[in-house]
Amino acid sequence: MSKKKVALSKKPHEILLDPLLNKGTGFTHEERKDLGLHGQLPFHVSTLEEQVKRRWANFCQKKTPLEKYTYLSSMQDRNEVLYFRFLYEYAEEVLPTVYTPTVGDASLNFSQIYNQNRGIYIPFPLQDQMEDMIANIPNKDVSTIVVTDGSRILGLGDQGAGGMTIPVGKLALYTLFGGIHPGKTLPILLDVGTDNPKLLKDPLYIGWRNARIQGDEYYAFIDRFVAAIKKRFPNVLLQWEDFAKPHAKNLLDKYRGDICSFNDDIQGTAAVTLGAILSALKVTKEQLSSQRILILGNGSAGLGIADLIVDELMENGISRNEALKKIYIIGRNGLIHKNFPNLDPFLQQFARPFSEIEQWADPDTGYVSMQKLTEEIHPTILVGVCTKPNAFDEKLVRAMAKNCKRPIIFPLSNPTSKSEAVPQDLYEWTDGQAIVATGSPFEPVSYKGLKHHICQCNNVYIFPGVGLGAIAVGAKSVSNHMFSKAAEVISRHCPMAEDPCASLFPPISDLRYICREVAMEVAKIAVRDGLTDSNYTPLQIQERIDSEMWFPEYPTYTRASSEIDAALSPA
Repeated sequence: MSKKKVALSKKPHEILLDPLLNKGTGFTHEERKDLGLHGQLPFHVSTLEEQVKRRWANFCQKKTPLEKYTYLSSMQDRNEVLYFRFLYEYAEEVLPTVYTPTVGDASLNFSQIYNQNRGIYIPFPLQDQMEDMIANIPNKDVSTIVVTDGSRILGLGDQGAGGMTIPVGKLALYTLFGGIHPGKTLPILLDVGTDNPKLLKDPLYIGWRNARIQGDEYYAFIDRFVAAIKKRFPNVLLQWEDFAKPHAKNLLDKYRGDICSFNDDIQGTAAVTLGAILSALKVTKEQLSSQRILILGNGSAGLGIADLIVDELMENGISRNEALKKIYIIGRNGLIHKNFPNLDPFLQQFARPFSEIEQWADPDTGYVSMQKLTEEIHPTILVGVCTKPNAFDEKLVRAMAKNCKRPIIFPLSNPTSKSEAVPQDLYEWTDGQAIVATGSPFEPVSYKGLKHHICQCNNVYIFPGVGLGAIAVGAKSVSNHMFSKAAEVISRHCPMAEDPCASLFPPISDLRYICREVAMEVAKIAVRDGLTDSNYTPLQIQERIDSEMWFPEYPTYTRASSEIDAALSPA
């Protein structure tokens, strides 16, 4: 048990109701006497390790993923040290419950399973009270906010207030792997209505039952939110999460220079995908510059991936024009080319000249199918972020494998039901030669007597380390270079480079160490590129990162003589 001592002035029942203070049966007899807790707890004093084992036994008795999710949520609401220690000890086993894919089920069922409030809800009808709501947030020292408007939850679409499960889950991973103290994290749901007819008709729906606010009203609401957050927490890191395509990049571009912020769906997904690509190329012993990359999906994720690949190619000495030529993006109407009307300006740069692909196009519509494109350009990398199950079918994959010895295939859509392909099929259709990463977790694939572990291309390998690095040095903004460097760090730890049956990514048990390494590199970039006011040395950066990384263990409590509760200040 930690020898750190914390003085409390709260009343006994207030201590037991505060998840940041409560130890449950972990209070020693001396603490119980001093704090007035005798009689309110069973006699036996449990170690934290005993409590974790007890909770694991209970967790294993839950029959469905959603039951396990609600069990963990209630544990977090009672005792955060125990919760995070439990996650730390069983990270590999519980990550699919804490986040994808189970968090999607939790979002779908949010109004039914809602029990205790966690986070801040800011509804559009109460926008005139927004500043007061934010001023009344009890957390005094918030370093990390994850905010969503619930409009594009994973591959499930508009979930309205149910989107709160995403910021809650992401911040749990910030704490677990990045070491951000839970008292410094804040999940926020901007309730601007929902266009989901099922929710609008649901008598149990707990969000604002109104069509989504759009246009100038929407952006004015976001403006007001950012201004209020900056006033209350001027040095905070703000992560935009699960905003729909029409708004996601607009918000990122508008505010990234105004408040230290990033969009995980665009930049985090791009970085973890680039990390998986760089890892796969360590296996094939090829260069990124020699690849032909086909991306299925022209939403925020697909364009973010394409953009970061271009940045990485340029970092390696390739001109922007040449880098753009290596990427083909397919939307619902086929290959994106310059004859498409009203192309988004950002998408326009990735559009192929029609003269280049005219011979493959339908003469009447200009449509170029993914199948035809694959047969003609012989892609070496196939990335799916379209949320269309079975989009990578047998005919397509066999056509790719015919002209590529080790096809790199990443069906990345979440949750599992939206994955563009199933790993078992990909191995069978490529005679075991595919290098596979998925968005959701999949069981190992057995093929010709070998057991292949499937890499989950989970953003958790990226955002906790990027956030930690930015926070540690007080970065004013988060650059794309920080994300490409994070991808490179992950690729340094590629198990498949040594073992062909291993995953592209290191095990979850190594992730806390890897997040620290990512944070170090990110912080160095912030200092080097003048994104922070402080000129820290590498040793000072390391010291600041280590001082930020909280580990879940109990302090020793004593009764404070002062009325000021020192325990509320996370140290």
